[in-house]
Amino acid sequence: MAKWNWLIFKRALGRKNRFKPFSRAFGSERGRPIDRYYIDRFIAAESAAIAGRVLEFGDNRYTRTFGRGVVRSDVLCPKPLDAGITIVADLADAPQVAENSFDCIICTQTLQCIYDHRAAVRALHRLLKPGGTLLATLPFMPVLSGLDMALWGEYWRFTSKAAHHMFAEVFGPGNVEARGYGNLVVVTAFLYGFAVEDLDPEDFVYTDPLIEMGSTIKAVKTLR
Repeated sequence: MAKWNWLIFKRALGRKNRFKPFSRAFGSERGRPIDRYYIDRFIAAESAAIAGRVLEFGDNRYTRTFGRGVVRSDVLCPKPLDAGITIVADLADAPQVAENSFDCIICTQTLQCIYDHRAAVRALHRLLKPGGTLLATLPFMPVLSGLDMALWGEYWRFTSKAAHHMFAEVFGPGNVEARGYGNLVVVTAFLYGFAVEDLDPEDFVYTDPLIEMGSTIKAVKTLR
């Protein structure tokens, strides 16, 4: 890029302190984080699977919002951070939780915080009842959560292809659907810390197969 073009580009960023994002909380001060637009849409589309005994991680926001015929809602966390947590365990090593326990497991933006993520996927499969459904999401954009880094760390980022292989190794290729989401506009806005409300609805329509923000995974445990 010619030097004058580069200077124009830097001025176009519009801020003196251009090395820091507008928000370190992913825009949550003004609305909904951009990645949650895709995550919420994915969970809503699969809401029929959120029934029976359901497990989430950290909180049960999606069970409460989209659950249908939920008999019991459990929340797993490595630390007893609040009263809503019913299971204190490390997902990579949770022998105290019985196998075949859950009809549905919702695991959003969690596996990047578990160093042995393959062990965690095996545990997710073990905890599901035969015929049960796992709804998971994984990040790819390299923006770290300050809270997660302080509590337990963030270790990984995943492409949708990596996500498919990782879950297919355990659930079987025919039982896994993995899809990437994102485009240049939403990825750039996410890096700067904008919220969903800062963008136009049409900004989310296009999915660029070579610019991923993250991926969604639906995996079903086969009946025995």
